[in-house]
Amino acid sequence: MPFSVPLPPPTPIATRQSWPEQRKLWWALPLLTTAWLLLLVIVVSASVHVRFWEVAPGSAEPVGDRLTFTKEALAQITQYPTENSVLFVTAFGGQMTALEAFVGSVDPDVEVQSFKERFGDGDPGSQQQIGFQSMTTSKQIAEYVAFTRLGLDASFELGDIIVQDVVCLETQSALSACKQLSPGDTLTAIDGRAIPTLADLVPLMADKQAGDVVTLTVIAHMTSQAQDRRVQLIESPDEPGRTIIGLIPADTRRVVLPFEVDIDTNKIGGPSAGFAFTLALLDEMTPGDLFGGKKVAVTGTMNEDETIGSIGALPQKAVAVKAAGADLFIVPRSQSADELAATRAVLGKSVRLALVDNLDEALKILEALGGSGLTNATISL
Repeated sequence: MPFSVPLPPPTPIATRQSWPEQRKLWWALPLLTTAWLLLLVIVVSASVHVRFWEVAPGSAEPVGDRLTFTKEALAQITQYPTENSVLFVTAFGGQMTALEAFVGSVDPDVEVQSFKERFGDGDPGSQQQIGFQSMTTSKQIAEYVAFTRLGLDASFELGDIIVQDVVCLETQSALSACKQLSPGDTLTAIDGRAIPTLADLVPLMADKQAGDVVTLTVIAHMTSQAQDRRVQLIESPDEPGRTIIGLIPADTRRVVLPFEVDIDTNKIGGPSAGFAFTLALLDEMTPGDLFGGKKVAVTGTMNEDETIGSIGALPQKAVAVKAAGADLFIVPRSQSADELAATRAVLGKSVRLALVDNLDEALKILEALGGSGLTNATISL
């Protein structure tokens, strides 16, 4: 009799996942969501600028590559090109994105500044103009010092009266310069009388008293149209009895030279390269190697009396100097103790740090390194 063997029951189709698989999915979804959100936050924070600015290490570059002697110059002097030029040092100071501000806050080589710390009562545009003006002036002073050192004729002539900063007392009237003027403004007249330079302004202030109201003709920053502003004069907070408008003028002097040497600074602002420019000019206009074959970086403002003034962002500049492999870093002795301590910590034992007050001290240090000095200078006029 025929019979049938029952077939095994079909494998049931899985309609739901097992508990371990559900558990894996339970954890994966939140992690995936979090990862996407984190990526979105990073992308947004890297593209959105905030009101913070950085002071970060910049570069240390040879000045010699930036010097150009005109045909007129070469007709009067001998140029001695060098492959071992002094390094001038910069610091970077751009506006930050949210991500950069976060990273900078934990980076020991970066200083994060608020808008107030960065610009005070000014604005980015006017501060940039003043920075470029300061760089122009630093080049002019460097040329003046180098030329006079080598026995060449050089003199200064005054430029426009440009507001670098305003003086704000604790109590200000509505007509005070603190409220009526801004950095970058150019003054052209007082009470209708032209003041092309500070030398023209000084005698017109001789009979003025604190509290007097004068009418200043002003060309505002980034404009070309003159406008009159009434300003109440104040007593100088530093010199009792002296009446002032209440502004700090930018140094807009121009140097008059027998010939020009172009120094290309591109879009770099500020006066801190003046010391480096001076040494580079002296090196290019005299035979030998002023730096004795060593890689030398310097920073500091240069004054017409050959004194060297302090600068900002010294620890950040030290980072750039060390990265450039310099043997010696010469800086102003007038820097604060904290800045010098931070700079020594950055340089370590790989870069020697030297402090100077003036050009003479710097030249003696360089001669001790094996530099040629200026005793063999030959100028053919």
